[in-house]
Amino acid sequence: MKVGCIGLGDIAQKAYLPVLGGRPGIELHLQTRTPATLTRVADGLHLPGGQRHADLDSLLAQELDAAFVHAPTPVHPEIVTRLLEAGVPTYVDKPLAYELADSERLVALAEQRNVSLAVGFNRRYAPGYAQCADHPRELILMQKNRIGLPEEPRAMILDDFIHVVDTLRFLVPGPVDDVTVRARVEGGLLHHVVLQLAGDGFTALGVMNRLSGSAEEILEVSGQDTKRQVLNLAEVIDHKGQPTVRRRGDWVPVARQRGIEQAAGAFLDAVRAGKVLSARDALATHELCERVVRAVQDRAA
Repeated sequence: MKVGCIGLGDIAQKAYLPVLGGRPGIELHLQTRTPATLTRVADGLHLPGGQRHADLDSLLAQELDAAFVHAPTPVHPEIVTRLLEAGVPTYVDKPLAYELADSERLVALAEQRNVSLAVGFNRRYAPGYAQCADHPRELILMQKNRIGLPEEPRAMILDDFIHVVDTLRFLVPGPVDDVTVRARVEGGLLHHVVLQLAGDGFTALGVMNRLSGSAEEILEVSGQDTKRQVLNLAEVIDHKGQPTVRRRGDWVPVARQRGIEQAAGAFLDAVRAGKVLSARDALATHELCERVVRAVQDRAA
């Protein structure tokens, strides 16, 4: 199975390449426009010259069975378009694109060509978060906070807050009939944003504070007088009277803890089985993010 990896930045090197490089039956092909990075990363994986590519044309000439796109977001539309037009099942880091129109076009193209398109919402596969889907969820609270990182609203929401948005969508137990957005914007920079999703019998709150004083990620789901809390994707605490703590094993790889290994594996298993994956649900997350962006921009205006 020939698998291409386009873009060799931190996320590719730290998370995806260790997974892909250790998976049996894969002939890995790397592509980046930075020669020094290509040489260093490929040498580390002991890849021969024929599996190293300086441009997308060279990579596509290999007749890939699948591709992972970890290039910067601004070039996603161009790269994903070429892959889909070549009939290559494609897994791409979130977001698909910064502009909703581009994301819509890519999803439509994948459907027209009957080619798999998957977006890397790895938290759906993270063990702690997946376990929350089996817990009563009358109230959902997710916080993803940072230190000293206020940012332009669209970039912050599509690059980072999108994880919160998608996790809430994944966990809400029914249709959402009310969406509320609150935010603080100063000098054109988004300091914090709060998203509330509500439906029959449940409320979900997503919070991101870029001036929090702490880098942290906390998920809580509660209902029927019980609560499950996940701290930094690594520690699960069940509350029913006395708390019960479960920590990840010392030797559990970070990629598995964060759901990246499982997400990549599910994509590759689908490709092997000839199953076409749709990005339509991922597009719904992008649509909700666009709604958040516009609400924040209106508030700033």
